Amino acid sequence: MSDIWQFVVSVWGFIANFLNILKDFATSILLLFLPAWLVDIVTAVVNILVFIMFAITVVMSLVYFERRVIAFMQDRLGPNRVGPQGVLQPIADVLKLLTKEDIVPVNADPWVYKLATFAVVVPSLMIYTVIPFGPKLVIADLNIGILYFIAIGSVTVVGILMAGWGSNNKFALLGAMRASAQVISYEIPLVFSIIGVAMLASSLSTVDIVNFQSAWLGLKWNVLFQPIGFFVFFLAATAEVNRTPFDLMEAESEIVAGYHVEYSGIRFALFFLAEYLESFAMAALAVTLFLGGWNGPILPPWLWFIVKAYAVFFLFYWIRGTLPRVRVDQLMGFAWKVLLPLALFNVLLTGIGIHVYHLIAR
Repeated sequence: MSDIWQFVVSVWGFIANFLNILKDFATSILLLFLPAWLVDIVTAVVNILVFIMFAITVVMSLVYFERRVIAFMQDRLGPNRVGPQGVLQPIADVLKLLTKEDIVPVNADPWVYKLATFAVVVPSLMIYTVIPFGPKLVIADLNIGILYFIAIGSVTVVGILMAGWGSNNKFALLGAMRASAQVISYEIPLVFSIIGVAMLASSLSTVDIVNFQSAWLGLKWNVLFQPIGFFVFFLAATAEVNRTPFDLMEAESEIVAGYHVEYSGIRFALFFLAEYLESFAMAALAVTLFLGGWNGPILPPWLWFIVKAYAVFFLFYWIRGTLPRVRVDQLMGFAWKVLLPLALFNVLLTGIGIHVYHLIAR
């Protein structure tokens, strides 16, 4: 088994070196014909396109695995017609959505209706700026990375409100109102659940937090010291990204489809893309804060990170296949009466623990 892992690591090292050489070669060729500033712009555009393709691939894989996992839990087959074991079904769905007619309701506010899509999708892409997929696989190592993630992630609620208001539909507006109340309420315990991790690492940088967990062969995970924080973070994140059982903002049995009920074609696909991008970003942040990030033995760091993120996302599948949707009053009461007191109690415990540790260390 160790020989197999060594082979995998060596293959990954060869691929990484080959890609770096290819990148340097392409840059040197471009510098022969273009000025340096234009080469920088071309490189940035290519990197953005590669990231978008990676994001779309991740979303399609998450949709496929969700269908298969939920089908298994419900004793069904799931997608099994398009491609081997239905693996090409997400591609077929994307092509179907891209070819559907884009309809704008007659009485809708056209500018608000159309701009809402960008107000939701763009922040969902921007939050990946501070997610460290590996030691050098982070777009920007900001010293306020966690604050940046929370601030940018909260902007999506503006796009949701724009979609609900601009659609001129009572179900869409009701879904948008629910979304604003839900997101704002659950952001508070979400932030307080992160404070304990920031206190331990003495930093808001996502890279510093991962490096703090690098001891014990990469197994010094913050979840061992912050179990309450992880519990609060995961449940608050589930509500933040509109996952079952907290999917009140688009409850099909009550308000048809919520804030995007009037959207069709590519605009609906973009809302769908944004929701899964934000969900995967929350899973990636949970890995960064509590599960050691890219740290781990033998495997390449980026592979550890991806495996952990998909494992956290599997918990979303599990909860969806197990629990029914809660009522609105239960949703709001759970945030204010359960998660927020737990998060504050966790901050208190963390402060006491750090103080006791420093006393003993003296």
